Amino acid sequence: MKKSSYNPQIHHRRSIRLPNYDYSQPGYYFITICTKNRDCLLGVTKNNKIELSPIGEIAKQCWLDIPKHYPHTRLDEYIIMPNHVHGIILAEFNNVAGAHVGAIHELPLRVPLPHTKIFRRRMLIPKIIGRFKMNSAKIINQLCNTQGIPFWQRNYYEHIIRNKESLYRIRQYIKNNPKNWINDSNNPDNKKSTK
Repeated sequence: MKKSSYNPQIHHRRSIRLPNYDYSQPGYYFITICTKNRDCLLGVTKNNKIELSPIGEIAKQCWLDIPKHYPHTRLDEYIIMPNHVHGIILAEFNNVAGAHVGAIHELPLRVPLPHTKIFRRRMLIPKIIGRFKMNSAKIINQLCNTQGIPFWQRNYYEHIIRNKESLYRIRQYIKNNPKNWINDSNNPDNKKSTK
């Protein structure tokens, strides 16, 4: 198989994140994470409900474990679908300057460098999703004996929820996802599918 050379015009992935937005701000974030190639490995829908596979159960448990790793976060509505995960994460900070954002390996300095901590805090949501994907893929790959094989798509979708109306609408969207699966653009059986 011929290996193609890197072409920045073709291979460059643009960030979906808002430039200059501080992702450590308190607030709600709507997240969607898809399996690699949108393969339906997490479960099936039956009678407008999702029945999780053992792999889907692993993804669910890793999602529910997020607050254990990031105690300043809470989980809101979520759903594990056959080939993707939708969830709302609430990042809570009473004192952003003193907030702990998980295991950050820093030099043992007596006085931390403020600009370094601020930058790391801005990476909170990407860090949470990265850890979720890494932990769940590791367990799934051990179960399936597929070590080193990517399980999740490289990126993910995020949306900053800016008001109560949007929060309510997204909660309803997540709750109704199983019964709307037949028309979902992520459903490979949907003729309008983006797969």
